[in-house]
Amino acid sequence: MKVLLKKADYDKMVAHAKANLPEEACGLIAGHDEDGVRVIEKVYLIENVDHTNEHFTITPKAQLEAIKNMRQNGLKPLGNWHSHPESPSRSSQEDIRLAYDSSASYLILSLMNEEPVLHSFHVENGQSTKEDLNII
Repeated sequence: MKVLLKKADYDKMVAHAKANLPEEACGLIAGHDEDGVRVIEKVYLIENVDHTNEHFTITPKAQLEAIKNMRQNGLKPLGNWHSHPESPSRSSQEDIRLAYDSSASYLILSLMNEEPVLHSFHVENGQSTKEDLNII
């Protein structure tokens, strides 16, 4: 799957992730799929209620508010994103275990080096596969 993300949304994610250090930051992504291309039109920045650098939790209330906003804007949920403050942009065993939606894209933003690294993953049957993410 090819995934498109606007540079402004990427910058918003990086700023949110850096502001939440040393904790993981998280959120949802929304947009639409067309001809095998996933177009992310909106990035949601949501509080990690776990307040830890090892995992994240989004409350059902926050998730429902985001879904309601997506519907109001004619968007569909496409997946989620979270940061790895101290590890690479790859799916951890926990990320794979908690990836319940095989139609979702899972974006992981690594802040372990000076330059942030963002990758998108498809997770199905316990396997994580890198998607073709393009920041435009």
